[in-house]
Amino acid sequence: MKYGVRIIKNTYHPLKVPANIKLEHNQMVLVETEKGLEAFHAVLVNDEIAKQWEKSNTQALPLVRIMNAKDIETLEENKKQEIIALAKCKQLVENRKLVMNLTQARYTFDKRKITFYYTAPERVDFRELLKDLTQEFRYVRIDLRHIGVRDETSILQGEGICGQNYCCCRFLKKFEQVNTKLARDQGLPITPSKITGGCGRLLCCLNYEHKNYIENAKHLAPVGSSVMTPDGVGKVCSLNVLYKKVNVKFEDGKIKEFLNSDIEIIDTDVNIQIDQNDILNYGISDENVDIKSLEDDKNGSTGNI
Repeated sequence: MKYGVRIIKNTYHPLKVPANIKLEHNQMVLVETEKGLEAFHAVLVNDEIAKQWEKSNTQALPLVRIMNAKDIETLEENKKQEIIALAKCKQLVENRKLVMNLTQARYTFDKRKITFYYTAPERVDFRELLKDLTQEFRYVRIDLRHIGVRDETSILQGEGICGQNYCCCRFLKKFEQVNTKLARDQGLPITPSKITGGCGRLLCCLNYEHKNYIENAKHLAPVGSSVMTPDGVGKVCSLNVLYKKVNVKFEDGKIKEFLNSDIEIIDTDVNIQIDQNDILNYGISDENVDIKSLEDDKNGSTGNI
């Protein structure tokens, strides 16, 4: 049987289990990592994952021991100390008037190292802060890590509008480029509350079904085409891809929905103007939206978790 541990960003590493240790799924274990001694849940993996590890020659992390009751108490105490350490660091940041938002503090199990994760719009000169932290946390190695707002959300965790845990907390390893065109193509209103996640950036899941929308849209009358409908000649102003329907605008300004199978594209150039307001609130927001802020992924992810 093969076991692994989840280290960062939904990345699992194989465990090197000594022959004299009998491990079970979901047991808490202590593992030696590049940061030091850390605590994780051991996960039993299937043969396919084990084969991928062998194929990619993924280095196994040495298992030190299965955690006992005393180790669990130590881990819980460390978590309490992390909250205190974060509060102290926030105060030092405030004293230095640095433009950075602290997200989390993490101790290694042996408390030889503490990592402070933070977000910031620009590069931060924290040399003086580091001196303060060295005085505050003696005999502990200090690591300040700049992360993106998407990384921050994956650390803090939470639930999306779908009711599921954030994708970045469950399975996403890398963040793909997301823009508002993906929302428009899927007929979603450009409203922050509808198309952004807890990170304040566009939902990663906008990428998931986009290809299907584009492929299915190819079989519908394109926006702007003149069509003959049961109610007369009009012009297509928007699409309802999932239901294979199109919205048609007529010369009197009225808009009506038809099945794509009930209309026919014609060569006649119909003198009907289509603008954003004709798209049945598709792409229209009831909020004051700064599109650039939604698409700005400059500090979305740094990969420094």
